Amino acid sequence: MNLRERIDIDPSIAHGKARIAGTRIPVSVVLDNLAAGVSAKEIIESYPSLHHMDIQAAIAYAAEIAREMQVVLPDGSAV
Repeated sequence: MNLRERIDIDPSIAHGKARIAGTRIPVSVVLDNLAAGVSAKEIIESYPSLHHMDIQAAIAYAAEIAREMQVVLPDGSAV
């Protein structure tokens, strides 16, 4: 999947945060919903401008970031 087709970063939109291309929906909103147990179908029902491939792109984007970043957990440990 080519993330550039589905994920966009524009400093003038959504404060420059990664968003689903062609929308104002931040990738983080999609990921937060998935993390909360909301199904892809429910997310698309809540945000009709999204498509299943947008959900997959958000997951792929998160995976790409996870490979490149170190996250500090609340207990101070890093992963």
